[in-house]
Amino acid sequence: MILRNREVWRTVIAFLAVVAIGSVAAWRLAGTAAALCVAGVAGALLVVLLVVTWHRYRAIARMASQIDDVLHGSRDVSFERMREGELAILASELDKMTNRLALANEELEREKNALADALADISHQLKTPLTSLALMTSLVRGQLAETGGHEAELARLRTMERLEDRVEWLVSSLLKLARIDAGVVHFVRTHVNGAELVARASEPLAVAFDLADVTLERSVQDGAGFEGDLAWTAEALENVLKNCLEHTPAGGTVRVSCAEDALAFRLRVEDTGPGIAPDDLPHVFERFYRGGEKNVPSEVDPGGVGIGLALAKSLVTAQGGSIRAGNAAGGGARFDIVFFKATV
Repeated sequence: MILRNREVWRTVIAFLAVVAIGSVAAWRLAGTAAALCVAGVAGALLVVLLVVTWHRYRAIARMASQIDDVLHGSRDVSFERMREGELAILASELDKMTNRLALANEELEREKNALADALADISHQLKTPLTSLALMTSLVRGQLAETGGHEAELARLRTMERLEDRVEWLVSSLLKLARIDAGVVHFVRTHVNGAELVARASEPLAVAFDLADVTLERSVQDGAGFEGDLAWTAEALENVLKNCLEHTPAGGTVRVSCAEDALAFRLRVEDTGPGIAPDDLPHVFERFYRGGEKNVPSEVDPGGVGIGLALAKSLVTAQGGSIRAGNAAGGGARFDIVFFKATV
């Protein structure tokens, strides 16, 4: 193994060249015996050099293996066996570095878990008053309808109900993002059928599509699917569909298609809205990013908060997939979700 190292070969060649020159000089000055003596001593020194170099490279290889263990999550790593010279100093510094990284990683895990727990507590505390508020709003709206209340008052109550639903969705989405960040979300790996995925993602939005007068078109290849988590992937696709719905004017269309090829399972969602501004494209998956232009409130959405696409990306990438935003050739936004069958 050591002789395959170019650095060692260069050293050996340089050493042999010096030995050859020295032997020739000794032969000319003192005869054959002196030349043989020089060559013999040089050969012994070469053997010593190769043995020392071999031990040094073994120590370096062992250190590299330990560093690789650290990179793959091992915590029980020590460089104490490194005793010789500069390698001992390097090993000591590496040992300190790994210990510090381990402590920093543990502290980060504690902070992430604390954040997830805090958001879970906040979510739980908010759900009770939100539920009570929704019930009271519904009760008041029913009483106004029975007593012939003003249409303006009924409209305001309906807007309040939509806003309440929006707050509940936002709290739930933030909690999911916190759980993903903390690494406490477990994704199952089963075969996900494309048709079932699209149906499950679009079902909760059926009423919203009708209210917005937007058509949802589906194109699903027979038998298309991938290995992943149906529930969480449907959640991601639902957020993408919801985003397209919110930016598609009445009478428009949102198209979702999926297909499978030799490399991957591919999902595409397109809408007939205004598309995504070039300045906004690099930021559409950032949390709470709402674009350079102010969103126009609609009957379906009183105004987005920039969390749905961030959640969709987190759910897709956590399963090893990728999601990309762009603009369709004929206008409108386009989102491509890809789950590769193997790492390329």
